[in-house]
Amino acid sequence: EIEGLTRAGRRALALGDVREAMGCFRKALLLSGGAASPRLRRACAFNLGAAYVETGKPKKGLEFLLQSQPSEGESGEHLGDLYFSIGAAHEGLQDFPEALERFGQAVGHEAAAQAGSRAGTRVQMGCCYLGMREPARAARCFLDAARTYAAAASPEAAAVALSRASGSMLQSRRFRAAEIVGVLAQCRSLCESIPDPALRGKLYNDMGLGYSQLRIFPLAAESFERALALCGGEPDRRREAALLQNLGAAHNALRSFGTALGWHRRAAALHSRSHRYLLLSALPDVSARDGALVSPIPGALGNRRAQGQCFGNLAYACSRLGNHGAAAENYLHALQAFRDSGDVQGQWQACEGLGTACFRLGDPQKAIGHYKEAL
Repeated sequence: EIEGLTRAGRRALALGDVREAMGCFRKALLLSGGAASPRLRRACAFNLGAAYVETGKPKKGLEFLLQSQPSEGESGEHLGDLYFSIGAAHEGLQDFPEALERFGQAVGHEAAAQAGSRAGTRVQMGCCYLGMREPARAARCFLDAARTYAAAASPEAAAVALSRASGSMLQSRRFRAAEIVGVLAQCRSLCESIPDPALRGKLYNDMGLGYSQLRIFPLAAESFERALALCGGEPDRRREAALLQNLGAAHNALRSFGTALGWHRRAAALHSRSHRYLLLSALPDVSARDGALVSPIPGALGNRRAQGQCFGNLAYACSRLGNHGAAAENYLHALQAFRDSGDVQGQWQACEGLGTACFRLGDPQKAIGHYKEAL
């Protein structure tokens, strides 16, 4: 009966039926209390504890996982899985040093196990280092995981690990640009063999953001275009809106202002139809005059702010093409959008752009007023 409940719990968990899974694992643990085998009780405690961790309850999960540890001097099977789950529980509790210790123990017991398990543990260690604000060490963990995944012929997992590594390398500022470019190139080559279009599109977008931070805008624009081609069938158009905005910003940086206009207009129009569109603000290493590059994230202010960024980018492209009247009009649209969303930085940038446009249109007094408002 215990084995049947365990199998049923695992099936339910795989199907996303958390309540059913937890019920099965609890019943199995209760029944194991009357069994003569302490090993069986530990196995049931492990299943329940791991399920709690997986469903976002690390504190409760840790309680059962600790009960599933073998007694001193007793040989324990599947210790790698146990240490990994305990590490995941500590990670969920944001006790990153303890989590790293447990993940390290898991790696030691996975020496003869599948490569994918070792690589997955290294990924979790990288996440812990990010939580501890040590991106350089995180990058090395992700790179190690990528090598292991590649050796195990898992291109999707290897590409994701490389993408995370490049982001951590950029964040740490301890790696040479050539090293980061090499990692992005590896990720790019693996993308061709990934069948899942959604994953491939996300990776191309992440690569585009990486190339943008490195100011390699031709490859950034190419990456964004590839990502855009892969998101056409998505019902949620937030990713498409972000990519259109990223493409416009990249072409601004390339001084391809005529091309940029089309992307900016499409992005602004799409934002006007999107609801609660969520964005990341301008990247710190990309000039705001080149345009704000974005990617979908949870939280933030919504589509009105995004629309303001698009209008600002569009206004800048118009000004560089000598159409200062259109620039002024779009800066006004941007200013109103930033006021609506409470974006103070966007407001002063739009006011500064308005001042420049008015000065070019021969109205210095109005320009001075806008510059004062920007100050």
